[in-house]
Amino acid sequence: MAEVIESKGLLVRKPLSAPDEVRAFAGGMGSLKVFNLGKAMIGRGEFKPGWRWSTHVKPLVQTHSCEVPHTGYVISGSMVVHMDSGEECQYSEGDFFYMTPGHDAWVVGDEPCILLDFTGADHYAKPH
Repeated sequence: MAEVIESKGLLVRKPLSAPDEVRAFAGGMGSLKVFNLGKAMIGRGEFKPGWRWSTHVKPLVQTHSCEVPHTGYVISGSMVVHMDSGEECQYSEGDFFYMTPGHDAWVVGDEPCILLDFTGADHYAKPH
């Protein structure tokens, strides 16, 4: 676990190189770096080409589909999210997103998908 790099009362600073936790995906297909900033927990996900939630995270959490809501921003790459209801959307570089629980997802193309998650980092890719 990383320590708070700098804390001056109400201000906290943590560089990208000092996450509080790193959760690796199965098969070396990426990871989620988690930053605890007091009242906010933010995740920076890196999903390698070929990554799929049902293949690389489901074995860790053992749920039918991803049961974590996500709100965030795609820094680079693309990812398709398929809801249990059948609804599907592709998110790409420059897109903000919201995903409700009950979905699968996978990387599209040959570039890693890198994103920031502002609401799902607390529970994502953690065994229940």
